[in-house]
Amino acid sequence: MGDALKRRIKQAKFDSPAQEAMLNLLVAAGHLRQITDEVCAEHGITSGQYNALRILRGAHPDGYPRCEIAARMIERAPDVTRLIDRLERRGLVERARTSRDRRLSMTRITRAGLDLLKRLDPRIADIQRRFAARMTAKDLRELSRLCELVYDETAGARRAAGRTRAGGPRGLRS
Repeated sequence: MGDALKRRIKQAKFDSPAQEAMLNLLVAAGHLRQITDEVCAEHGITSGQYNALRILRGAHPDGYPRCEIAARMIERAPDVTRLIDRLERRGLVERARTSRDRRLSMTRITRAGLDLLKRLDPRIADIQRRFAARMTAKDLRELSRLCELVYDETAGARRAAGRTRAGGPRGLRS
């Protein structure tokens, strides 16, 4: 283990298996992000904007308020309002006040947004196919399980009720 990582970051050894695993996860995530960013950039959007459009497609035709979009984002965007503003200027989403609460604005994906996603879907599916081709279905399920242990604060508690592995406490927050 670790030969590809050692070559990639030009590092001969690691302080611990935890350091090696974390660096591997960061490099792998960065690799997938770069590929996805390139596909999105070809269509004039960011991966964050793509994510917001996907979220809104799932709520079509009703849409979501900004806070719900923010809660569903894969990577937390610091300013979802500006992200939505940029999508709205391009005609990919529209916003309207709700009749029940005039303070609440609903964002909906437009026909142009749906059409853009339709053009992006095959390219993103190709990235997923190439990713999946390197692993078995069992590997993919195990990778998902392990990733959830990294970010799901309740996973550590469920798993070992406070026990630790790999030399450190569960979770990345203090």
